[in-house]
Amino acid sequence: MFEEASEVFDNMFKSSFPLTFIVFIPAVLILVSPLPAEAAHEFTVYRMQQYDLQGQPYGTRNAILNTEARTVEAEVLSRRCVIMRLADFSYDKYQKALRQSAGAVVITLPKNMSAMPQDIVQQFMELEPEMLATETIVPVYFAMEDDELLSIYTQTLTSSSSQGTLSAAEVLLHTATANGFQMVTSGAQSKAISDWAITSLEGRLAGVGGEDLPTIVMVAHYDSFGVAPWLSYGADSNGSGVSMLLELARLFSKLYTYKRTHAGYNLLFFVSGGGKFNYQGTKRWLEDNLDHTDSSLLQDNVAFVLCLDTLGNGDSMHLHVSKPPKEGTPQYSLLKELEMVVSSQYPEVKFSMVHKKINLADDMLAWEHERFGIRRLPAFTLSHLPSHRLAQRYSIMDVRSVSPSSRHGAGEPPAGPHVDVKKLSRNTKVVAEALARVIYNLTEKGAPGDLQIFTEQMV
Repeated sequence: MFEEASEVFDNMFKSSFPLTFIVFIPAVLILVSPLPAEAAHEFTVYRMQQYDLQGQPYGTRNAILNTEARTVEAEVLSRRCVIMRLADFSYDKYQKALRQSAGAVVITLPKNMSAMPQDIVQQFMELEPEMLATETIVPVYFAMEDDELLSIYTQTLTSSSSQGTLSAAEVLLHTATANGFQMVTSGAQSKAISDWAITSLEGRLAGVGGEDLPTIVMVAHYDSFGVAPWLSYGADSNGSGVSMLLELARLFSKLYTYKRTHAGYNLLFFVSGGGKFNYQGTKRWLEDNLDHTDSSLLQDNVAFVLCLDTLGNGDSMHLHVSKPPKEGTPQYSLLKELEMVVSSQYPEVKFSMVHKKINLADDMLAWEHERFGIRRLPAFTLSHLPSHRLAQRYSIMDVRSVSPSSRHGAGEPPAGPHVDVKKLSRNTKVVAEALARVIYNLTEKGAPGDLQIFTEQMV
């Protein structure tokens, strides 16, 4: 169902605005063994985010690493590289390393995340924003575990734990004379960029029947986000939203090809950048279209803006609004058509409207539709998440899927957020059918709620 729809995107543009950001290049960490017979082991590490947004610094401020390895069980962590496994990670242990001025922190992640208990994954997702908000000069890296790295961790853990039985004098002597694994970063270092260019895509399908046609705008931001950029896949948030938008563009481009089904609505598709950074790409796009041009579809008759965000799983769909739509408006029509399609065709789905006012005092907006609401455009966001605060929107744990055979229990869901392709396909069908009913005014024409526009022949 999800085919490429690039043919409908006839406009591309780049916009730039002040945003200090760091370009991250995966570094190579070299572990040098104290034993002559042991060879050095190299493995890739991924640095924690570092950026400044609206004058507020986030993440680690340093990248250089050349120090001896320890685990958090050691008595003395100062100027040591502290290795932590995700399975044993806690914020208290992490803070202990920072308080003792560790030389660096390396957090190792299992290759098979689905093997991790759900509570550990959930705890780490909730801690990621706190880790980023705690500005530190201690370099923080992440690495994927392999057999050699696990062996090094086990040896380091044994050495670190034994220090707990030593006297204070023995600990100092051991610290001065011990020959542990030396951890050294090599390769290109990260460079700061103060003027980051954000690329967004815009495409449109022109309606037929007059000049002042209403316009429906469909929006999805394409960014992924997590504590480490190179490990941030953003499969559900917001790869699922972009996939849905592209599929909607493909489906409606077919309808708009034929004279009989060419509707009296303009359809505007917008894939935005900078979504995870307070929707900066959308902000600039609105400024370009509303403040810096004499003619724009956004300045004319906008029926509504539908933002698609995190729709790749779950049996719930929530329409997040800043103002409840008034009866008789196109926004109200979409709300009712979504309710009708769900109740008539997909009764397993629970649909609801969530009302939350825009809080301009907050540093970060909750949903993308609030960018449009600030400019007095009628907008809402559709998501399977009931709240914008859920940690999976900003996590390196947001991956596409895992195979059933890799799950740690029969019938159990995989740990962490993931994308269920069947549910993403179903949710796309719900949105497509509801939009079609609005565009072709099917309810007022007496069409039954279970009428399907996008049949097998259509898709």
